[in-house]
Amino acid sequence: MPSESLRWETLQALKNSPKANITYDPYWSERGEDILAGCKEALSLSSHSGVILERLSSSPLQKSCFLASGSGDCSPGLSEEILGSISSTGSVPDINGKHSTLSAALPLRTVSEQAFSEEAKDDDPEADVSEISSASLPAISLLSPKAMETAGRIIKFEEEQREKAKLALKLRQEMQEKLVAAVASSESEQLKRFEEFMELKQRQEYQTMRDMMDRETKESIGRQEKLKEEQRHRMKILNLRLREAEQQRLREAELERQRQAEGRERLRNLNTIQEEILQLNQLLDPSTQTKSDLPLASLNSLSTRGNQLCSQVSEVVRKTAEGEFPTVDDMTAAERALHEMRALIRLMQEEVAKAQEKKKKKEQEQQEEHRKQVELQAQQEAQKKAAQTAKEKAQKKGLQNSAEDSMLKWYKELQETAARCSQSFEQLNSPKDAQTKKLKLELQKAATIPVSQISSNCGSQLREIFDKIDKLLSGRAVVSGGKSVSTSQHPQGLDFVSYKLAEKFVKQGEEEVASHHEAAFPIAVVASGIWELHPRVGEFILAHLHKKCPYAVPHYPPMKEGTPVEDYQRILGYRVDDSGVEGQDSFLKRMSGMIRFYAAVIQLRWPYGSKQGAAPHGLNHGWRWLAQMLNMEPLADITATLLFDFLEVCGNALMKQYQGQFWKLILLLKDEYFQRIEAVTSTGQMGSVIRLKQFLETSLQSRQISPPKGQLSSNFWRL
Repeated sequence: MPSESLRWETLQALKNSPKANITYDPYWSERGEDILAGCKEALSLSSHSGVILERLSSSPLQKSCFLASGSGDCSPGLSEEILGSISSTGSVPDINGKHSTLSAALPLRTVSEQAFSEEAKDDDPEADVSEISSASLPAISLLSPKAMETAGRIIKFEEEQREKAKLALKLRQEMQEKLVAAVASSESEQLKRFEEFMELKQRQEYQTMRDMMDRETKESIGRQEKLKEEQRHRMKILNLRLREAEQQRLREAELERQRQAEGRERLRNLNTIQEEILQLNQLLDPSTQTKSDLPLASLNSLSTRGNQLCSQVSEVVRKTAEGEFPTVDDMTAAERALHEMRALIRLMQEEVAKAQEKKKKKEQEQQEEHRKQVELQAQQEAQKKAAQTAKEKAQKKGLQNSAEDSMLKWYKELQETAARCSQSFEQLNSPKDAQTKKLKLELQKAATIPVSQISSNCGSQLREIFDKIDKLLSGRAVVSGGKSVSTSQHPQGLDFVSYKLAEKFVKQGEEEVASHHEAAFPIAVVASGIWELHPRVGEFILAHLHKKCPYAVPHYPPMKEGTPVEDYQRILGYRVDDSGVEGQDSFLKRMSGMIRFYAAVIQLRWPYGSKQGAAPHGLNHGWRWLAQMLNMEPLADITATLLFDFLEVCGNALMKQYQGQFWKLILLLKDEYFQRIEAVTSTGQMGSVIRLKQFLETSLQSRQISPPKGQLSSNFWRL
């Protein structure tokens, strides 16, 4: 069809029409307008339709259509289509009624001019819309059916497109609303996440700031604590130094006080010694011995020596005249002078006794010569002299200056036995044989170390020590210092071990018991058990004890002529070295320890032995020692000390054993012998005398002597 060939021109006309240039206003909804408000215009043909009509007018079909309307030459189909399109649009009313008017239409030029006028009106934007719409109806009426069909189709297409646009717009609007809602929701969630993130970040920053402040606070507190700790440490050190300085000052003050007290005590003793020496020296003065029968030369020599001793003591006293206290060496020299002065007095007394004896013999000879002349008178004088002699002997009975012959014989035999034993193991002292020297050292350790381990512990440990010593003395091997040793390794091994073991027991009494009196019993019970199984060791114990403490015999060794003073003091039991003779306090302390050890030995027996026979050295020896002590002249300070120590340790056992006889002996000691002790004791030596006196008075008053402290009970031996 010719109309299809004009399709592209129609589309171009539509494109250039105002309908195709509709502008979209996004704010139509806000103003309450319709989305196609700008498209509501009166139906009219554009200026381009005139060109189409001109082209159509050139064809005979078009001409016939417009001119021959009454004859029916025109195609009824086309007019019907145009009419139908016009009627379908409803824009031109009563088209069927006005068909005659269309038949008498204006010529083509008129239509063309009208079309151009419409185009001019379309170009004029200020033309009245109402006029255009009113003029369009008759203009459409003048169009051909083909044009009307095209216009109707355009209108119908526009309506369809408008509906589609409305539907698409509605869908797009819904989509946009959903999108806006989704975007708003997403934005809200993002905003919420952003706020949460910002809040989290703010909390983190706050927490970081707080942690930093806490850390700084802790560091500041730590620094303060550290400074406080350093300050406390410095204060502590300062307090310690101050306390140490104060303690040092107190120690120095205490030492000074002790030094002053000891110095004053030494000064008092020195004055006492000087007083006694001066008194004794007066006895040596020849002017006081005019009635004695001593030769004048002997008295002069004794007096000269006495004056020398007085000068020595005066020299010591002269050193203290300036306010200084005498030293220990000064006291030793003064005591040595006192002992020598006493020895001079005893020597003078012995010479006086000899002179008196000679005088008596002379008198007896003279009496014998005159006996015949005055027989009756001689007999009477003889009777008087006999009575006087008997009285003197009765007074002097039991007051000898030395021990009995049997005691001295026993004492010498023990010393000779110990000396022979000491000579028998001289080969062990050979420095040439290193192996023998090493064996000697190991044997000595095996013998002495167990004795050093004896203490006031339970009986099981004492039993182990006893078994070890017994095993060694029996010739079996023992472990000492990680090495096995036996007395059978050398012919003189047993003698050496027995000798050294006895020496160690006595040394423990001299040192350990002297410091701790309770230690006498565990040491003594082991020594007694070893003595019972090995009597040779017991003999050596007595020999060492008598050598270090002759008062344990008891025996007062006399000073032989030509014996140096130092050697004689060693015989008496004093320790003498390069610095001189030990002090009297130290000497008495050692003697006391050994007497206590001896008193414990004679009353104890090893509890695990057979106990079938008599004790190796029982209480009968203690009774003999006590009786012999009371038969000898007392020594100042020594006799009172040893009697007290012996009775305190062994008095309870002797009381139970001898009962009434023991109390008679104690009464004799209290009433008669104690006066002799007081007579030979100086003022500065009364401590031991007072202790002995109190002990005797308490014992006699209660007729009881308490068991000694530290005595081993039955509970001691429980394992």
